[in-house]
Amino acid sequence: MKALVAVKRVVDYNVKVRVKADQTGVDIANVKMSMNPFDEIAVEEAVRLKEKGVVSEIIAVSCGPAQCQETLRTAMAIGADRGILVETGEELQPLAVAKLLKALVDKEQPQLVLLGKQAIDDDANQTGQMLAALADLPQATFASKVELADGKASVTREVDGGLETVALSLPAVVTTDLRLNEPRYVTLPNIMKAKKKPLETVKPEDLGVDVTPRLKTLKVTEPPKRSAGVKVPDVATLVDKLKNEAKVI
Repeated sequence: MKALVAVKRVVDYNVKVRVKADQTGVDIANVKMSMNPFDEIAVEEAVRLKEKGVVSEIIAVSCGPAQCQETLRTAMAIGADRGILVETGEELQPLAVAKLLKALVDKEQPQLVLLGKQAIDDDANQTGQMLAALADLPQATFASKVELADGKASVTREVDGGLETVALSLPAVVTTDLRLNEPRYVTLPNIMKAKKKPLETVKPEDLGVDVTPRLKTLKVTEPPKRSAGVKVPDVATLVDKLKNEAKVI
């Protein structure tokens, strides 16, 4: 069984995001970048399925600039067998990424497609769902447990009311949630091995996909600074402040 895992290069989750002075976007110059944490969970899950003997090959895919090769090498150090970079300098929006992944799904014919449920930069939470619709594949989002057997997938997913378990026929698209697993620490020997694994680079034109942005960002601003809290002497003062200052009652 072949598994395809999509990974995205994002600003590291430990970095405080800064807005550009001209408010055209987020400043990523000289900022540490890393793999989207939800995608790292997806790679880890694919590797665990391979270790169980369920998956035979793992293909890591990333879309974006040439620097995404580092993200793919990280995925291969975790355990992916090879990587594919769809290289473009365009700003990629969820629909464009879904179309690129759909073209690769058609080409590679994987039985399982794993993605993080969302990326921590735009928080769109759209790519997996769009890919499933475009490829006409069953989908399970927000997975906290994945089991494969007899050409079917049993996925436990997190919903507002608790947990829901769904059965899917393969091939299928699964998006991963935080509680699915704990990604392993990447060791130096595996990082060295990853440098020798095959990494293919293609352009969106090679896949016949137009990635021109459909949405235009007009302005990006930081949220307003929160004012410090105050202590009130009694309930009457609290009610007065809520009513006349905060105007919430």
